[in-house]
Amino acid sequence: MALPHAQPLDILNVAPLGAALRQAVSTSLLKTARLQLLHLVLPAHQDHPTHHVNDECTLHCLEGIVEVVMPGGIRRLHAGQLVVLPARQPHGLRARTDCALLVTLLLQGGDAGQGGGHRGARDAQERATPQDDEAQRPDGTTPRSN
Repeated sequence: MALPHAQPLDILNVAPLGAALRQAVSTSLLKTARLQLLHLVLPAHQDHPTHHVNDECTLHCLEGIVEVVMPGGIRRLHAGQLVVLPARQPHGLRARTDCALLVTLLLQGGDAGQGGGHRGARDAQERATPQDDEAQRPDGTTPRSN
């Protein structure tokens, strides 16, 4: 059975997982018609293919080190740092260590832009939510709320 997303006004815990990070998988924390929050977990040395979404998005490194690879250069994020990507900015991710990110996507009609972004973004979400996009976090756990 798929797990439910958090709802608006729910309190979500996105604290570092520490030792549990190695076993964690990516999850969709919350999804509304206009916003989606993803808890993206990447093992060390895993690349996430180049893709884009049609609106601005944020990548907030919660723990570990990840590189945001773009045609114009690389932004290295450490725990506690975030970057805002402009609309349609091609980017990929390179995990330098085991890492977790909070990804914020602006949605149009329930999708990350017209057609849901490009290549990797949609593929990653489908891989991360194998049973039901509306109910399971990409890391396979239930949304953590307090």
